[in-house]
Amino acid sequence: MPLSEPAEREPSHVRRIECRGFLRRDGLWDLEAHLVDTKPVETAHAWSGRLAADEPIHDMWLRLTIDDSMKVVDVEGVIDRSPYPPCSRAAASLAAIKGHTIAPGWTILVKRLLGGVTSCTHLSELLLPLATVAYQTLGMGRRARAQSAPQTRPAKIDSCYAYSSQREVVARFWPEFYEGP
Repeated sequence: MPLSEPAEREPSHVRRIECRGFLRRDGLWDLEAHLVDTKPVETAHAWSGRLAADEPIHDMWLRLTIDDSMKVVDVEGVIDRSPYPPCSRAAASLAAIKGHTIAPGWTILVKRLLGGVTSCTHLSELLLPLATVAYQTLGMGRRARAQSAPQTRPAKIDSCYAYSSQREVVARFWPEFYEGP
């Protein structure tokens, strides 16, 4: 069901974020994000003068390479468009995330390592949805391996509303860990 009918309004800003996950031939996983910000009308800009309607203000790419344990093996950021010349140099700071594992506390870790003047806010923010993409991307491969291994309590249980140990999702997929009525 779509949202309710909005009040009368004019468009002001568009942010597009696309995230994708890939299994590499070498057994590692690539998670990629692409962010593009535009304005639907010509806009004054303090540094560059004017931006044409729909001309990107930001056009940025991020790739995380992780292993099966979700440890970050490599990271690459590219800033094709940004509002200021120094922005493109910030991508190198992403290397601080190498060696860390996507796990509970990821958001806090990213903000601690890359927050403020340390890195590009937009590239750092892309690391947050890529964590969710990691779980979605690795999920199928992990499920196949888990079928042949002894059953331990999946980390997903109690990680969100639907995966509560007292809800029907857990009752259906992991009945041995279901704690509901």
